[in-house]
Amino acid sequence: MLPLLRRMQSRLDATPHLLRLGRLVSETVLLKVGEAEYYLVFEKGRLAEILPGPSRKTPWRFAIKTDAEALAEFWKPRPRPGFHDVFGLVTIGRATIEGDILALVKNLRFFKEFLALPREEAFA
Repeated sequence: MLPLLRRMQSRLDATPHLLRLGRLVSETVLLKVGEAEYYLVFEKGRLAEILPGPSRKTPWRFAIKTDAEALAEFWKPRPRPGFHDVFGLVTIGRATIEGDILALVKNLRFFKEFLALPREEAFA
C-alpha cells in the first residue's frame, strides 16, 4: 500500500488542477485499510508526508476506514455501483468516515479526485 500512496503523491504533484483545488488544504488524514494505518499529511494541497501507523500520537482531522478488497474495486477503471465513490463505499457498508466530516466536505472534490488517482494508472 505504501508504494501506491507514494505514486499517488507523485501523481498529485503532477496534476495542476488538483493542486489548485487543494491549495487551502492543510490537514492530516487517517487512511485505514484493514489493520494498516497511514497518516496523509497535506500542506497547501500537496501530500507532504505519508506516515505509517498505528500511532496514538499523530492527530488527524478525519479518517477514512475501509478494507483492501473494497479499495481495490474502488480503484478499478470502471468500479461497480457503490464502489465508485467514497460516500458510495459508506452507503454499502464497506467504509466509514470518522472525525471532522466538515473538513472533508469543504474540500470534497479535492479528496475525491485524490483518492481516485490510481484509476488513471489502471487506464494506462
